[in-house]
Amino acid sequence: MNVAALKEKPDRAAWLKGGQVVCSVPPRKPPGNPVRLVLLGAPGVGKGTQAELLSDRLGCCHLSTGDVFRTAKSLSESERTPALNEALEHMRRGELVPDRTVLALVTERLRCLHCRSGFSLDGFPRTLAQAEALERLLKQEGLCLSAVLNYQLPLEEIIARLAGRRTCPICKAVYHTTALPPRRDDACDHCGVKLLRREDDRPESVRVRMAAYEESTRPLIDFYRQRDLLITVAAGGTPEETFHRTMEQIGGLP
Repeated sequence: MNVAALKEKPDRAAWLKGGQVVCSVPPRKPPGNPVRLVLLGAPGVGKGTQAELLSDRLGCCHLSTGDVFRTAKSLSESERTPALNEALEHMRRGELVPDRTVLALVTERLRCLHCRSGFSLDGFPRTLAQAEALERLLKQEGLCLSAVLNYQLPLEEIIARLAGRRTCPICKAVYHTTALPPRRDDACDHCGVKLLRREDDRPESVRVRMAAYEESTRPLIDFYRQRDLLITVAAGGTPEETFHRTMEQIGGLP
């Protein structure tokens, strides 16, 4: 697979806003065959970073459901679909967004699954029901996944990564006390305000989150293993090292 960086990435407007919105920077045909990937991995393993690297090097569009939810908060009422409003209501109440609502959001963005540059799905599917629904949807559209990348990292390393994470409350920039420290102690490089640590990034909270993640994703991993799509990638080291391991694993995909 040619991993030469593409000059421009799609702006993902069609994915982020849905409806009839078209990306102002249209997807480019990648240098090789387009890949269609699902990315799995516990919080803190860096799958979002890997999705961005895959987008930069292979051209596949990074389709993150988390980005859809974050963008939704800045959209006007007239720009939101019923499914998006329903998702936001659950989020305001601190509830998980139900499978049917997440599937409705993805279905509204069906054109993005046909993207000529391929895609990497990040944040969906998260449950067995979502995986089964995605399989039916792709089959209906005459599409198939190239692979499912499952990024793994020992629990203690995940705790170390998340415990050191700090976020700017204004611009949402993310730092790490050792791996990516700000220029000034505890202050955002861009906004100058004090950085915060999320409550659920504390070590005791991380252990609870990891236990819940393992419980919910075990059936999902078995589902894709049975379909011979699952590829496990060690997520230790730098993002570039993890990406190199990823490419070694998927380099032979058709």
